[in-house]
Amino acid sequence: MNTIDWKNLPFGYFKTDYNLRSYYKDGKWSELEVSTSEYINLHMAATGLHYGQEAFEGLKAFMGIDGKIRVFRMDENGIRMQNSAKGVMMEEVPLDLFREAVIKGVTLNKKYVPPYGTGASLYIRPILFGSGAEVGVKPAKEYLFCVFVGPVGPYFKEGFNPCKMQIVRDYDRAAPLGTGNIKVGGNYAASLRAIMRAHDEGFASALFLDAIEKKYIDEAGPANFFGIKGNSYITPKSDSILPSITNKSLCILAEEMGMTIERRHIPVEELAEFDEVGACGTAAVISPVCKIVDRDSGKEYTYCKNGKAGTVSTKLYEKLKGIQEGTEPDTHGWTYIIE
Repeated sequence: MNTIDWKNLPFGYFKTDYNLRSYYKDGKWSELEVSTSEYINLHMAATGLHYGQEAFEGLKAFMGIDGKIRVFRMDENGIRMQNSAKGVMMEEVPLDLFREAVIKGVTLNKKYVPPYGTGASLYIRPILFGSGAEVGVKPAKEYLFCVFVGPVGPYFKEGFNPCKMQIVRDYDRAAPLGTGNIKVGGNYAASLRAIMRAHDEGFASALFLDAIEKKYIDEAGPANFFGIKGNSYITPKSDSILPSITNKSLCILAEEMGMTIERRHIPVEELAEFDEVGACGTAAVISPVCKIVDRDSGKEYTYCKNGKAGTVSTKLYEKLKGIQEGTEPDTHGWTYIIE
């Protein structure tokens, strides 16, 4: 293995040694197979290619200050993948199989877990899709579940430094009664045009509004949105938002800090009232936002006036990272230690 520049890793694909696969056929899942290949032999009529029968997850493993590898909230990801499978009528991956694949994927590739203190982590990507051949629009009878891993740096290149976001109204990420609340590829495909345009115009991501009235904050590109107002942690309530495990964790930590948690509609105009704003998710953890620009009106909302993340966002970020890396007590049992 060549020397890896752990502190300057991008958030991207990195080839590691092994991945895990299980096949659903004839009403049952196969034993996990260990593979060294980066490729999958797939039928050209697979429903994952034609009808969007596909779901994925993202979770991370961290090297702790004590030299132990910790996987963060693995069961929550397994449950969310089951919900995604239900949403597009795929066979659900049993939690025991999900856990086994994640643990084995980390264990077999443990030399790729970035050292403590580098700011990097081992990203774990479980995927599930219809591998059975169908030409009519209907669910497949066969599925493939696969887990691969790779070391990554921060999702947004700014890391924990404040970034800029752009409000968009001419694109929707998901329909209110569609698939926005599950983690399927179609949501991300639908967001690409707005996000790539935002990048081209100098922003870290696009900030989507509700698809019906275009009045309320919905999703911050590939992450959940939150705002801090006084002693309140406020995050959108919407049926078209992915339930972020990071956001769920931050709500618990904020409540333990004595804050009030508000899940509700957030009017665009309320952006002017927040003390701090951020995007959160597995990949980003927390990305503080220093400026939000409304692409239609040009109106700007500014935060982080000293160029740094706000005190509440910083405290939440450090607390969550501390639990993941073993410098803070894991009182909720969120981490699984790889022995």
